[in-house]
Amino acid sequence: MSSYKDAGVDIAAGEETVDRIKPMVQATFTPQVLTDIGHFGAMYDARFPDFEFPVLVSSTDGVGTKLKVAFMTGVHTSIGQCLVNHCVNDILACGAQPLYFMDYFATGKLDPGVAEDVIEGIAKACRVNGCALTGGETAEMPSMYAQGEYDLAGTIVGVVEKSRILSRDDVRAGNVLLGLPSNGLHTNGYSLARAVLFPEYNVDRYVDELATSVGDALLAVHRTYLEQVRPMLRQGLIKGISHITGGGIIGNTQRILPQGTSLNIGWGNWTEPPIFDLIRRVGNVEEVDMRQAFNLGVGMILAVEEEKVDEVIAQSGGEAFVVGRVIAGA
Repeated sequence: MSSYKDAGVDIAAGEETVDRIKPMVQATFTPQVLTDIGHFGAMYDARFPDFEFPVLVSSTDGVGTKLKVAFMTGVHTSIGQCLVNHCVNDILACGAQPLYFMDYFATGKLDPGVAEDVIEGIAKACRVNGCALTGGETAEMPSMYAQGEYDLAGTIVGVVEKSRILSRDDVRAGNVLLGLPSNGLHTNGYSLARAVLFPEYNVDRYVDELATSVGDALLAVHRTYLEQVRPMLRQGLIKGISHITGGGIIGNTQRILPQGTSLNIGWGNWTEPPIFDLIRRVGNVEEVDMRQAFNLGVGMILAVEEEKVDEVIAQSGGEAFVVGRVIAGA
């Protein structure tokens, strides 16, 4: 006789995983969460008394082949933080604050310990961002994934007052582009980085210029900019936001430009984290490819009126730096 477990699906492992993650998930709940973990759907109180015209903003994403580095190192606690923070930053670029998050974790053979580590990171980032982890899906699919590997994705829902939605119509020629520093690659460019670095370095190799191992440098957590940027949004200091992900500084920041304007980037204006120069040098990667694949140390760009630049830099704790300007002409 054959069983579901013989076919590769261990229901007991799934139940163990739920038991492990339940306290972490519940710790993220806000008063607006109306259902507990395990229900068929997540329910959230949709009354927004502090908003005159609330608009829901949603986004779905993953962490790409950064997962491969997690598999190589056996470190799974930070990858969930990267997922949540990436999604938080995406809706922040619209002016929204997060409400709740849902994850999708799929693997060939479920290891409750690994799943717990991943969800621990997700829950940690949700707490930091004031975002409820209302539920998700853990799928065990034999033969779909290589041994010890999994896939991870998430969906976030946030809210913004309609009158405070960031639009490209608010960006003007003459606006200054201020960058906020990244922690490294964040969640983009890993296919190129792995192709360049791992023929030359072991994932555990300590590199002096990185002041850490290659694996740890690549697993640096994707930053959240919510708490840094939210006060600036409330004060109306920001005209546009670009989250620097796949496509780099140019590809992403063009998305917030109105017709008839373009970018003037001062590529030497900031100091890149050393991981980028290592990739550039070891792989002999051309600059055009570096700029398309990586954020090059700029995690988020804020379009700001020139007279507000000093105030924004001060409110950023001195972290913000001039990346360039919006200029007239296509």
